Amino acid sequence: MSTAQLSIIDEVESAIRTGSAEKGMETARRVTDLFLSSAGSFNDEQIALFDDVLERLIGTIELRAIADVAARVALAEISAQLAPIAQAPPSVIRRLANNDEIRIAGPVLQESARLDDGELTKIAASKSEPHLLAVAGRWWLKEIVTDALLARRYPSVSKRLAANPGARVSGNGFAIIVGQAESDPELAVSVGVRVDLPSDLRRQLLRSATDAVRTRLLSRAPTHLFEEIQNAIAAVTVGIEREMSAVRDFEGAKRAIGNLKATGQLNEATLLNFARQRRYEETVAALAALSGSTVEVIRPLMQSLREDGLLVPCKAALLSWETTVAVLESRFATGAMKPADVARAKGNFARMTAENARRTLRFWQVRAS
Repeated sequence: MSTAQLSIIDEVESAIRTGSAEKGMETARRVTDLFLSSAGSFNDEQIALFDDVLERLIGTIELRAIADVAARVALAEISAQLAPIAQAPPSVIRRLANNDEIRIAGPVLQESARLDDGELTKIAASKSEPHLLAVAGRWWLKEIVTDALLARRYPSVSKRLAANPGARVSGNGFAIIVGQAESDPELAVSVGVRVDLPSDLRRQLLRSATDAVRTRLLSRAPTHLFEEIQNAIAAVTVGIEREMSAVRDFEGAKRAIGNLKATGQLNEATLLNFARQRRYEETVAALAALSGSTVEVIRPLMQSLREDGLLVPCKAALLSWETTVAVLESRFATGAMKPADVARAKGNFARMTAENARRTLRFWQVRAS
């Protein structure tokens, strides 16, 4: 270090010995300025020295911070200055982040790269709602942190996470947000247009949403989600019930279809009959057998709000369009597809080749197994 740098270190020792908060604040500001002037050029040893010095100075300031406004202002200034610095002294950052005063903790909680997932998780589990809000606003968050934040059940934190595209949220986390959104229109719109919101939770959200919320969701939906949200809203509006997460017994259907196949009675006409009667399990099992696939592959395709995936096994099985559209409509408890949806599906089906469909189906089969 230079002579000037060493003289400040001597000043630090003097400030700590005298125990003066005023002297400590003045010296802490000078040390912080010195660090910031060359932050990118310090090695680990030098950063550790600054870490030790600043932490000791901050300790002297904190003794006065509870009753002294000037001391709190000084700590808040240091926090704001160090927060965006990637090489900031790590112990100092952790000490500031754990300060009960949000003006002091907030800047580093929201921005500092020195806080790892473990530290953020501890803060999420123990600190105040404003502290959690600051963490929720960070540009990048992993599921382990958002799970800890959402476990506290603060609606304000859920709103901030839902609106933060850099916050990764687990399925359990999204379930908490969707549950809160049932009574919070703003939150319902924010989470409803998230690209990573699981489809089943999006449908759950739409089932309980008001018409006003559904309209706002459509107005804010990104292009690639618009059709899915529109179809889900239509399904809810007309009272259509799709087979989603309900527990179903496919074992009996598998045995029945196996017997039909063994006796030479399994064919397209059989599948058409099952589909028109909306015998869901038998339709799935029969389509799986005719296309050379499995129930595990076909069932997710039947659950989807989109029809293009289900066209693949239908084409692979060389089904007619009459049977194919019956299979598509068997996803619904009642009613039929909209004419526009049928026309679009028919065009896609006509352009698809059996060879490509079989190749795609084999790939899905390998992936599923």
